[in-house]
Amino acid sequence: MGKLPSFVFLIFSFHCFKSSLALIDTNISTNKSALLGLKSFITSDPYDYLSTWSISSFPCNWVGVTCSNRHGRVHSLNLGGMDLKGTIYPQLGNLSFLVELDLSSNNFYGKISRELVQLHRLKLLNLSHNDFQGQVPTRIGDLSMLEHLNIRNNNFEGFIPLSLFNLSRLKTLDWNSNLIEGSILVEVGRLDHLNVLQLLRNKLLGIIPQTISN
Repeated sequence: MGKLPSFVFLIFSFHCFKSSLALIDTNISTNKSALLGLKSFITSDPYDYLSTWSISSFPCNWVGVTCSNRHGRVHSLNLGGMDLKGTIYPQLGNLSFLVELDLSSNNFYGKISRELVQLHRLKLLNLSHNDFQGQVPTRIGDLSMLEHLNIRNNNFEGFIPLSLFNLSRLKTLDWNSNLIEGSILVEVGRLDHLNVLQLLRNKLLGIIPQTISN
């Protein structure tokens, strides 16, 4: 079989390139929609940090947003310490390539939506120093790549969900200063990569299980 004429090869390559661009654009459009949805749920931005977040601009250039060079998708969302007030937009779970989510030291409130546990690539989740309420999602263990989980200084209540102990990669667990009740389960011994465990100022009762020595 003979070689394709050079102009045919160029046309073929151009169409492949266009297809790739269209796919990237579709993917980033999904990310963009999720982020603009989050912005719409924020009722106070006193320092106008999110003024760059607009439908006419590229989300990878927005304040607090970092995109992956490899996939061109949103990789990190860091809004820590911006004095933002509002609730979490449920469709934030559509940021399927998100590795880091930091909303710490703001005035976010309300419950954590179950859609958040769809972020299966997440390695860091920092919701500390806010006013979140309700229970920690029972399916928190679905975040199988999670290494750092910080929810200190909120108003989370209820019991420690059993699925938490499925997070086999977890290195840091900081739940200080919440309203968590019940006891520390023996399953804590399954978190054998854990370096930091903070559970001060909650409503925990009972004895510390021996499995914590694992």
